[in-house]
Amino acid sequence: MTATLPTQLTGQMIIAGTPVTGTGHEVRAFDPAAGQPLEPVYRHGDTTDVDAAAAAAAEAFPAYRATTAEQRARFLESIAAHIESVAESLIARAVAESGLPTARITGEVGRTTGQLRLFAEVLREGSWNGARIDTAQPDRTPLPRPDIRQRFVPLGPVAVFSASNFPLAFSVAGGDTASALAAGCPVVVKGHDAHPGTSEIVARAVTSAVTESGLPAGVFSLLFGSGPGLGVALVTDPHIKAVGFTGSRSGGTALMAAAAARPEPIPVYAEMSSINPVFLLEGALATRGAELGKAFIGSLTMGSGQFCTNPGLIIAVDGPGLDAFVTAAGEAISAAPATPMLTPNIAGNYASGVEMLSGAAELVAHGQVGAIETCGQAALFSTDAQSFLGNEELQAEVFGSASLIVRCADTAQMHTVAAGVEGQLTATVHADTSDEAAAGELLPLLELKAGRILFNGWPTGVEVCHAMVHGGPFPATSDSRTTSVGARAIERFLRPVAYQNVPKSLLPSPVADDNPDRLWRRIDGRLTQD
Repeated sequence: MTATLPTQLTGQMIIAGTPVTGTGHEVRAFDPAAGQPLEPVYRHGDTTDVDAAAAAAAEAFPAYRATTAEQRARFLESIAAHIESVAESLIARAVAESGLPTARITGEVGRTTGQLRLFAEVLREGSWNGARIDTAQPDRTPLPRPDIRQRFVPLGPVAVFSASNFPLAFSVAGGDTASALAAGCPVVVKGHDAHPGTSEIVARAVTSAVTESGLPAGVFSLLFGSGPGLGVALVTDPHIKAVGFTGSRSGGTALMAAAAARPEPIPVYAEMSSINPVFLLEGALATRGAELGKAFIGSLTMGSGQFCTNPGLIIAVDGPGLDAFVTAAGEAISAAPATPMLTPNIAGNYASGVEMLSGAAELVAHGQVGAIETCGQAALFSTDAQSFLGNEELQAEVFGSASLIVRCADTAQMHTVAAGVEGQLTATVHADTSDEAAAGELLPLLELKAGRILFNGWPTGVEVCHAMVHGGPFPATSDSRTTSVGARAIERFLRPVAYQNVPKSLLPSPVADDNPDRLWRRIDGRLTQD
């Protein structure tokens, strides 16, 4: 039996503004809360569809990259407005396809439109241009200096891979798409099979904004297909110049390999695997160990633990404070209800991960058992530092509400564990005033391991702002120099170009003499708006 929502979905892809029915594998979304598939049927595309979408993006690129920052800003704001105009049906479909609560999806709509408007602000502010001018010094000896000017230009068409766990904010019109469009790059999105209806609704909104803004239709396309098939074909299409990906380590590394093997290799900005270690220092444990244990479970089980910033690892020195933490965490997780996971496949992989932990670590407590198979039962485990360091499996990400406590003999062993973990999106420290010296010793280690270091909080929840870094050393991401959230995400899809002794009449406006865009620019090393 299938359930149907009144969303007037067609089950089609959208290639350069044209609805296209795929000819490949049939896909239906699945309601994990009801345990039922959803209509309509979607079909995967093939290499012909990839060719059409990528070629249309390449055809649109010259005109789109020539648009002004203001034109692109208004385009992003138009996308946001069109998404808001269909918010009611969009939220209903996303809830049905993900099993996530209405409040969570409503918030994600706001985050998605907020990201689009943030990049509109970034475009208008102008520093993304990276404008620099080193004026000519004809009388310099022994050699004169030429006039050299620099700005950033867009890379070209970008392939974006939607994430399973954020059907809106990391999907069709999510951060990768918003930042690529802001940079002046057309986008071809591979929608996720877990939420095709949500993807279609958002793709229609983006397509309407393309039309409303008078842009070439090839600026945006939506495809469906498998990662090894259509996904690899998209990454290896010669028209595609960069890739944004959020998903598993295996999926991300496969795309990295495919992109590197091209005759013209291209960058893949992949957000992949992270267990987000949390360090509990002795003073904090002594004064609020039980309080921290309860709060930790709240973060761990949020959204069924299906966050890339899920706190999957607790590291602390053994003692009474840690005992109080573990007791409180065990009690809290025992009361945690089993909640639906995004897809049956994700639920199955989570169960396998918990089984792996069960064979390698000591069980502290399980959460409640779910009523249906798609529910994930929370789980908390414990081990000692030596065992953790000697077993690579214990560093594997278990995508869901499962976490591991690592008991250390002393502070030195805690530092050894910190040095031994892989690259992470986040590292968290809970410290009191008495811990400041210990925290100061730990901080340099964490700078080498994580893209975001936070104190006295929990890593779930990523603020979309100018200073945010949502990235980190491999395997958290494929390129630790970048971020997929925040204003600097636009930099992934730009490259610098220098103009040497170019006639003034031909100079692009960001580096023109009269500064028509009123940008802050670095002239002869000095930042100025003159």
